[in-house]
Amino acid sequence: MSDAPRMSSETLRILAVMLEDPLAWHYSLGLSDAAGVAAGTIYPMLARLEKANWLESRWEDPTPSERGRPRRRLYRLTGHGERAAMVELDEIAEAARKVKRARSRYHRLREGLA
Repeated sequence: MSDAPRMSSETLRILAVMLEDPLAWHYSLGLSDAAGVAAGTIYPMLARLEKANWLESRWEDPTPSERGRPRRRLYRLTGHGERAAMVELDEIAEAARKVKRARSRYHRLREGLA
């Protein structure tokens, strides 16, 4: 296993889409559309996640002539990737909850002083 990949907001959105169905194979532009990530940035993200053993990839089975388009590279979370992605997203969710609680306390205090 490699070091953990850099977690940008775009990477987290890609992982969240993949976690909706962690056993499914996804192609890059489908992930890009579903996560709202620019098509040009998806490939480096997927490469980093695959290098870190969070994803596995393969070429789709049908030949281009059967599909009328080039073959797609497909990506799927590994078991390690699924667990690691859940940890990352849980940490972000916990940080968001802390901020929300702190803002709520701040607003209550502020209202009490007014």
